[in-house]
Amino acid sequence: MSLLYDNSFEGLLTAVFEIYEYKFTDVKIVSNDSVQNVLFGENSMVITNTEKADRVMLRLEKQLGASAIKQLLYVFASENEDRETIISQIIFYAIANPSDNILNDYSNPFVLQLSKWVKSVGREKHRMEAFVRFELLKDAIYFATIRPDFDVLPLIIKHFKERYQDQKWLIYDEKRQYGIFYDLNEVTVVTLPDKKMVSKNKEVIWHEEEINYQNLWKEYFDHTNIKERKNTKLHLQHVPKRYWRYLTEKR
Repeated sequence: MSLLYDNSFEGLLTAVFEIYEYKFTDVKIVSNDSVQNVLFGENSMVITNTEKADRVMLRLEKQLGASAIKQLLYVFASENEDRETIISQIIFYAIANPSDNILNDYSNPFVLQLSKWVKSVGREKHRMEAFVRFELLKDAIYFATIRPDFDVLPLIIKHFKERYQDQKWLIYDEKRQYGIFYDLNEVTVVTLPDKKMVSKNKEVIWHEEEINYQNLWKEYFDHTNIKERKNTKLHLQHVPKRYWRYLTEKR
């Protein structure tokens, strides 16, 4: 039997709750995006219920601490095809061992997989926070595009909201085609109607100050760059080539 959910973290936790609620056995949790892989079995649709999801999170937080929820979110952001299995099995293992901190048990294959994905997603999150470069648009919104390996956009909201509280900004994930917009009060999830215009004709919507700034920065970078001391190998260690697309001086 397969439980289909809406590809949200809350939906996944709702599915876990309902496995206990209805005493399901031999069941697999599958996102709607993967429904084509389970056409020949019995399927049941899970309706996301925030109350049920919160009850699962509160149970885990009480038993394992807030960091456990953070780690599960990181695994969810990995978009790995086994993420539902890893997360659900971790929860089942925790509930079956209420007096233990099961996240320290690396002999468990699911705990071991969780730790690996937490490290990988965590590195990508920190790199996005470091390499995102905003561009001022004519409507006074600071805009940035990213294409991370993992779906880390929800994980970097807190960082940018705290750092740029007095500016309107929009960070758009080109790979997953959605963004987060901060309007000085709250952050909302948005989609853009004309993605090609944004990615290919930025100069048309750039603020004049942005154009002047980028020209000045490129000129400064050229003048301060000492070619005789160039160390490409070291440079690539600190700034991998796939992140150059975010840097003004690399364009």
